[in-house]
Amino acid sequence: MAPTTVSSPATAEQLWFLDTLVTIRVAHDAGEDGMSVIESVAPFADSPPLHVHHTEDELFHVLDGELQLRVGDELISAPAGSVLLAPKGVPHTFRVVSPEGARWLVTTTAGDFEAMVRAAARAAEHDGLPAPTGLPSPEQAAAFAELTARHGIDLIGPPLS
Repeated sequence: MAPTTVSSPATAEQLWFLDTLVTIRVAHDAGEDGMSVIESVAPFADSPPLHVHHTEDELFHVLDGELQLRVGDELISAPAGSVLLAPKGVPHTFRVVSPEGARWLVTTTAGDFEAMVRAAARAAEHDGLPAPTGLPSPEQAAAFAELTARHGIDLIGPPLS
């Protein structure tokens, strides 16, 4: 059976999500199983708040650079080539630890993570990372927490430092 969706640099959808560049490689609605593959590029020290997904596992495949992941109580070093699972229901976060930044794929299946990214992102205005936004205001943080909760993701703690 031939693939129905081919992601190439010319056709992939690029978005700025917080301080990262994300590329939707396989959209949730492209296949029957609902698989979503999103490529992320982030700068050194980038780290989302500690969070938990209630509807889907999150699979990380590090392509370039190195991440440090916290999954539950475990702190894991993830250099390029690593593949790690953050199971649904388990608190997790990551931090980019390589000075040159990092690039990785995230694979999920329920569509909630992709929908949240799309709702929070804006179209990338050029190739590369967006200008850093800095720390969110209390109002921005509350709005983001509300947005993630609507997509089955609860923010429960600070980023990795």
